[in-house]
Amino acid sequence: MREELTSLFGLNIYTSSGVYVGKLQDMVIDVEDQKISGLAVSDINRELFDLNSKGVIIPYRWVITAADIIIIRDVIHKFKRPKED
Repeated sequence: MREELTSLFGLNIYTSSGVYVGKLQDMVIDVEDQKISGLAVSDINRELFDLNSKGVIIPYRWVITAADIIIIRDVIHKFKRPKED
């Protein structure tokens, strides 16, 4: 099945355990290999990402499925900084 990439822009992104990650803003495309290499995510969940930027790029290999929403593997918690006491 083929889908226009622009139809995915603005979709909500969740982890496989149901945690909101953000919204799909854009895609990073590897022109030489002719494949998507990453997702540019805006409106990010600040509880997951301890960053000052407006968004992040997550690897496309984390994507499980994309339809009405995008579901990614639940690996983001591995990158969260531990809270200082």
